[in-house]
Amino acid sequence: MGRFAELQHRLFAEHSRALLLVFQGMDASGKDSMIRHVTTGLNPAGVRVHAYGVPTQDDLEQSYFQRHWRDLPAQGYIGVHNRSHYEEVVVTRVHPTLLKLRGFDIEAIDESFWQERFEDIRSFEQHLTRQGHTTVLKFFLHVSKEEQIKRLVERLDDPEKNWKFEISDIRERLYWDDYQIAYQEAISATSTSDAPWWVIPADQKRFARLAVAELVVDQLTRMNPQFPEAELDLEKAKRALLRTSDT
Repeated sequence: MGRFAELQHRLFAEHSRALLLVFQGMDASGKDSMIRHVTTGLNPAGVRVHAYGVPTQDDLEQSYFQRHWRDLPAQGYIGVHNRSHYEEVVVTRVHPTLLKLRGFDIEAIDESFWQERFEDIRSFEQHLTRQGHTTVLKFFLHVSKEEQIKRLVERLDDPEKNWKFEISDIRERLYWDDYQIAYQEAISATSTSDAPWWVIPADQKRFARLAVAELVVDQLTRMNPQFPEAELDLEKAKRALLRTSDT
């Protein structure tokens, strides 16, 4: 059993704390493959992965934290969020007209609106950690503009990856600089001791995967989950069990 799997096994057995891993990044930054590789070898019974796309109408009628709150990992589990509540301070900042869908008057939105959202996010994550149950690690997979277009072209050339390409991938590249600024400000405003951000160079997938895996293992090592002590008389239970073979 690898070190990561061993720590996960102990976390699941201890059943008193949880670990939440948040992944953000530009299109083709490698979030899906990162999550697949990092969780390989873990007990799937103790891992919950959630990927978030465009909000549904029901999502839009509630707090943008709602669907992420609903999917927080229970005690003993590792939760993985592929995209997250940070879409609401990145995508909506690049495309503020999307805020109309939540009923906002976009003409009234100014810098204070985004600062209030950053404050809300900090409070949300601080609440999770202050409860003493959930540790939060956030990873931004930083892919270069040159590497991104290389990967997007590969999606078009590879029949097994064609399905991953969307026309919006072309459109969103036109906003590359805006996205970099939005991410930079969001990360700077919300990287705290309670929920730190780790910016991972992602052009080299092997390096990125090793870096993330090491950071997660380091965090779990510091959490040091322990197997709970048995609440029954083990010898008595063993004798009772062995007696069943005589019946």
